[in-house]
Amino acid sequence: MSEGGGLRLVRRDEKTVEVELVGEDHTMANLIAKYAIRRPDVVYSSYIMSHPLAGNPVIVLTTDGSKDPLEVLEEVLREIISDVKSFENELQKAFQRGETCRSEGGV
Repeated sequence: MSEGGGLRLVRRDEKTVEVELVGEDHTMANLIAKYAIRRPDVVYSSYIMSHPLAGNPVIVLTTDGSKDPLEVLEEVLREIISDVKSFENELQKAFQRGETCRSEGGV
């Protein structure tokens, strides 16, 4: 998260957790929500912003009850971190091989 940001637990029960992403915008919130909804134990995942240009997004994650929603959120965040590290490693390998980016269609 950006400097000065953080997480604030808004609400938590046996199936749902709401976490405010302080200092973040749609980018991080959308990434977390998209990763979470792919999981079989998640029945709802989205985020809410009180205003599109101001305010902090609030992640809303609801499970089927088989797992603690906060635990699921932690797993989702670990998965995102792992994927980013894998992407970074592959990018570094491509740079070391001297590969360049090419766009399709000659643009």
